[in-house]
Amino acid sequence: MTREAFIEVLNEEGYSYEIEGNKIVVTGRGGVYFMSLTSLPPDVEFRNRGSVYLHYLTSLPPGTVFKNEISVYLSALTSLPPDTEFENGGSISLESLTSLPPDAEFRNGAGVNLSALTSLPPGVEFRNGRDINLGSLSSIPPGVEFKNGSNVFLKQIGYFYDWKGNIKGVDPKRLLNMMIKQGVFER
Repeated sequence: MTREAFIEVLNEEGYSYEIEGNKIVVTGRGGVYFMSLTSLPPDVEFRNRGSVYLHYLTSLPPGTVFKNEISVYLSALTSLPPDTEFENGGSISLESLTSLPPDAEFRNGAGVNLSALTSLPPGVEFRNGRDINLGSLSSIPPGVEFKNGSNVFLKQIGYFYDWKGNIKGVDPKRLLNMMIKQGVFER
């Protein structure tokens, strides 16, 4: 999609935006619902006060940034460029994504749903505020770190805080990160 075509969609839908250099910054008080969009132009930043709904996008262009106040829904996304930023206030729904780029970071305020993820490269950091769903993942390489605010769901054991192997008095996430460093979850 071209910049001009995206600006036309924003105008048709009545969504506020600003142009900052090469960037189109989506602003406004509420959510933005792009139910029929299948692509975006490069360098779009979402700073609106609500959620962002992009259910039919299968990929994101370079320079996409999410700094909106609530959640991001990218249900059909199958690839993620390395420079995508998630700093939104709510959850992120990426249930069709099967892989992540190295050094991906999640700094959103709530949960991350990566239920279809089949591999996780080293260097991925989870600094989100709530749970992480890694329901299809069967291995975790050393170099992945969980600094999220709540729980981690893994295929083999379910929710880590509930795992029978937890040690009384030891923080479950600290134990999980130590086990990852030791290679316990590698194939």
